[in-house]
Amino acid sequence: MTTIQDPVMSLRDQLVAWRRHLHMNPEVGFHEHDTANYIEAELRQMPGLTVTRPTATSVLAVLKGGQPGRTLLLRADIDALPIEEENTFEFRSQRPGAMHACGHDGHTAILLGVARLLSEHPGEVPGEVRMIFQHAEEIGPGGAEELVMETDLMNGVDVVTGLHLNSQLPAGLVVVKPGAFMAAPDTVHITVKGKGGHGAHPEQTVDPIAVGAQVVTNLQHVVSRHVAALDALVVSVTYFQSGTTHNVIPDTATLMGTVRTFDPELRQRAPQLIERVVKGITAAHGADYDFKYEFGYRPLINTDWVAAQLKEIALETVGPEHYQDAQPTMGGEDFSAYLEKAPGAYFNVGSGSDEADSRWPHHHPRFTIDEDSLVTGARMLYAAALRLTGEPGAESRN
Repeated sequence: MTTIQDPVMSLRDQLVAWRRHLHMNPEVGFHEHDTANYIEAELRQMPGLTVTRPTATSVLAVLKGGQPGRTLLLRADIDALPIEEENTFEFRSQRPGAMHACGHDGHTAILLGVARLLSEHPGEVPGEVRMIFQHAEEIGPGGAEELVMETDLMNGVDVVTGLHLNSQLPAGLVVVKPGAFMAAPDTVHITVKGKGGHGAHPEQTVDPIAVGAQVVTNLQHVVSRHVAALDALVVSVTYFQSGTTHNVIPDTATLMGTVRTFDPELRQRAPQLIERVVKGITAAHGADYDFKYEFGYRPLINTDWVAAQLKEIALETVGPEHYQDAQPTMGGEDFSAYLEKAPGAYFNVGSGSDEADSRWPHHHPRFTIDEDSLVTGARMLYAAALRLTGEPGAESRN
């Protein structure tokens, strides 16, 4: 434990400096040009790394160890969100309308720290470590999908891991879960097509607002009456737009929502279950509809043996008092694209504390992190690099 903790703790100030620079200079997905340039410049100061740009806004650093072993991919996402920051600390966003409101600035700082440590201790690493600073996690179809499908990043990768800071967990806590960890986040678009007219004469119209309201209410029956109680499904209508003024019944109402599932079979059934409700409600009221269903990121299913290894690493590195088994979440992550190509596991590190005022939810304009969590994250990924690049054992064949 000492050999892992000491070099990481010595980097704490640098981890904070990297994170704060990134926080001040956020860029949203597919526009991370300055961010990628900054990361590349920092990496090129570290000896022993091969640094390339797989895409215009992503950066890859590779360290090859001196012994036989696995090839490990470590991933950090680098993009920000289109949010106007409300924090007032001195390193708040300097770019109007953009903010690191999900911890990606911390993820990037952590992986830069791991790259620094690996470059300083190359003899400790068997195999090969690839460190991908990935663009566009927040924007579908996602930067991970582009890297997996359009580059050779995953060629020869034996195992993959990455982390997410979580403001809803106490700072420094590590949580890991084998199997289903994060849901598939799909999107549904519905247009209810009615017949507009004067608000004083609704009998002469087909009111798309009234019909749309019935659609919203009845979609909840998909969850409660058409899916087994033990099968996880979320259907949330999050957008309802119609009309322009108080005395006109409009022609159409536009609805959008998110659909979250773990089970692949249920995921394939969900569009039919939802459209059946929309079709029935609109027909019953003399309306029509347009329906579009977009499949988003795949469910994130951790490989059991990798999750078990990460749990062992956490118990050794941060101690049992800072570890818990994780619960699944209906949030989505494009890290799932890497897991289609190699075994791996994704885990969370707590970043919430009252002292840092960092318990705000993700994607909130007051979001921030307790910066001590950067040390915990770097300890975990550095230890994972040392452990998971070792010679494959029986677990890799399971």
